[in-house]
Amino acid sequence: MLINYFKIAWRNLVKDRRFALLNLIGLSTGLACALLIYIWVNDELSMDRFHKRDATLYQVMENRIQASGIWTARTSSVPTADALAKDMPEVEYATLTMPSREVTLSVNNEKNIKTKGKYAGKDFFNMFSYDLIAGNANQVLVDKNTIVLSDVMAAKLFGSTENVIGKRVELQHEQQYVVAGIFKAPGQHSSDQFDFVLPALAMAEIGQNIDNWGNTGNYTFITLKPGTDPAKFNIKIADFIKRNTNNDITYRTPFIQQYSSVYLHGRYENGIQMGGRIDYVRLFSLIAIFILVIACINFMNLSTAKASGRAKEVGIKKAMGAGRGALVLQFLGESMLMAFTSLFLAVVLVYISLSAFNGITGKQLSLSHLDTTLIYAVLGITLLTGLLAGSYPALYLSAFKPAMVLKGKLKGSAGELVIRKGLVVFQFTLSIVLIIAVLVVYRQISFIQTKDLGYDKNHVITFSKEGKLKEEQLQQTFLAEARNIPGVLNASSIGHSLTGHSSGTSGVKWQGKDLKDKTEFETVTVDFDMLKTLDIKIKEGRDFSRSYGSDTTMIIFNEAAIKFMGMKDPIGKNVELWGTNMQIGGVVKDFHFQSLHEKVKPLFFILSPSETYRFMVKVQTGKEKTAIAQLKQLYQQFNPGFSFDYKFLDENYQSIYTAENQVSLLSRYFAGLAILISCLGLFGLAAFTAQRRNKEIGIRKVLGATVGTIVVMLSKEFLKLVVIAMLIAFPLAGWMTSQWLKGFAYSIHLGPGVFIAAGVAIVAITFMTISFQSVKAALADPVKSLKSE
Repeated sequence: MLINYFKIAWRNLVKDRRFALLNLIGLSTGLACALLIYIWVNDELSMDRFHKRDATLYQVMENRIQASGIWTARTSSVPTADALAKDMPEVEYATLTMPSREVTLSVNNEKNIKTKGKYAGKDFFNMFSYDLIAGNANQVLVDKNTIVLSDVMAAKLFGSTENVIGKRVELQHEQQYVVAGIFKAPGQHSSDQFDFVLPALAMAEIGQNIDNWGNTGNYTFITLKPGTDPAKFNIKIADFIKRNTNNDITYRTPFIQQYSSVYLHGRYENGIQMGGRIDYVRLFSLIAIFILVIACINFMNLSTAKASGRAKEVGIKKAMGAGRGALVLQFLGESMLMAFTSLFLAVVLVYISLSAFNGITGKQLSLSHLDTTLIYAVLGITLLTGLLAGSYPALYLSAFKPAMVLKGKLKGSAGELVIRKGLVVFQFTLSIVLIIAVLVVYRQISFIQTKDLGYDKNHVITFSKEGKLKEEQLQQTFLAEARNIPGVLNASSIGHSLTGHSSGTSGVKWQGKDLKDKTEFETVTVDFDMLKTLDIKIKEGRDFSRSYGSDTTMIIFNEAAIKFMGMKDPIGKNVELWGTNMQIGGVVKDFHFQSLHEKVKPLFFILSPSETYRFMVKVQTGKEKTAIAQLKQLYQQFNPGFSFDYKFLDENYQSIYTAENQVSLLSRYFAGLAILISCLGLFGLAAFTAQRRNKEIGIRKVLGATVGTIVVMLSKEFLKLVVIAMLIAFPLAGWMTSQWLKGFAYSIHLGPGVFIAAGVAIVAITFMTISFQSVKAALADPVKSLKSE
């Protein structure tokens, strides 16, 4: 019996291929989008949750009082970890970490590999689940002369991970470390990627004062003992820094946040957690729901619309003796067959598109990320969609009296029409919201990419200052020769990345300063010609110059710093920096050294070539290739054993907007698919409407109606629904996008242009979608449509 039902269902689908194809494309595309988004969302939610101590693993953060409000920092002081472990009985383990800059590892001056690692306390491997393949977690970071390598790095250096313990590794061709352990390289679900770990005791060798509470360049992590209440612990440590510094540091308040939540919930405003990447997880979850709802509405609308034309079929079957139960099973069978065929096609689409999707998201997602929860959820959604779509013909049509149907006295209910129109309005409301969101995101990303940053990031290459080039005399010689290379416009060095907060200090004092104020100024060390290389504009005074012998006691502030200090005519005035008198020699115009999420903060430049760590070279447009080739040759001549690995500064700048660029691209794709699905449904409904009103159109044409009149008559019904959808969508989309833009300190103005563009686009798309069917119906021969009468 069931086989017969499916045979009949299949015949009905094949008989009306157009409606079947529209339904299959719409629902399968919607399900595929939802599956792709779920895989991505699930991957985001899994970040950093692989640690066995995840439930008790916390990062120590600090709220720091500034004149502009509270700044939340992820960094803390070097002594914090040991002090917490010693003074707080609730702490099971505590460790500090400090990321290293890019360094070169080698073995016997061979296999020079540039990579990044970190310094860490002795309990690092007891707290984090970076599994040790070789070595003892309690011992590998005890000796300052040891190093722990990832299995990937060990294989690169030694060709294998076997028998590596006890061998020596050179760091920067200067220091030698003995391999004490091998750990499994962090996987794709770790936000922290590194290839080696050095003991925290070795930090002293790079000039770090490990007893200084004022140095906040590292990170602190703790694990709490079972049963400890994090909220109560936060209250207990609120004055921890104050107590350990004898009230010298009172503006910093430590607190803890679960480590695995920092990746998604890392954005703070005035000391309050305000989101982070979780905003994009929620956004795409919402988009997935939107697309799935649109697809399901389409499926139900088309199914019910088509079913209402099968009333005579039901009447004949009932007259021939078919029971209501048999008809219910038949209609539900057709709907379920269509729904699960769509699910199968959706899985195929996901499999085909995963590679491209991974290219956009920068992840390594696969269908193995589909857990049992999702499988049950998708099956449930498909089953529910099939049941809802089949319920109308199954329950409503099967209840008809055959005599009434066959006499033609049955008319469609007003409620049926209202529901169908309501569903169309709902799905177009969602589509319009997505269109506006895409336009706003696109314009904001374009604004970010084209905004004048206050410096010229184009055609500037940047590379590490390491090895022999750390010697100041060689550095100056190298830069002088680099400037003589054809195609090189200028070259200098800097102690900053220009892509985010690097180093700050509250040790600036000036006349009239409130001694309680601890606002941090961004600290940028530079060599001569750095401002010229980046084309940073001097507003007042002058740049550092070799013509003046006293420039080591000269300081240059940005406009934000001068405004904050309340200075007028600042040139020539003195300030105190870390106890040394400095004279203000220049003021530069404000420039963005952080992302546009942040306002420009007070900053100063000091001339200190020995404290810079990156070279920046401006090259002439069109001569990049030859200039870089000669720079590489010069670099290796001065620095044998070190590879010349460079990046363009504008690429580094774009990397801080990786998440926004991914959101922009993905939202465009998904919004386009949502509109496509809506249009497929609209196309089908327009075809159904034209078919249902076939005789009416024929009569109107006989009575003299023109093609244009008939097209307008058929189109205006749907255009009215789109206008209603716009009236609902505009305020909703306006509120949502304005909330997103609040996350940027510098953003576009959300004017009427976006809404007008979205409205024109959706009306144009709607009209083009339905006009084909409308024109086709209007051009049909009225004789053919009326001859059956």
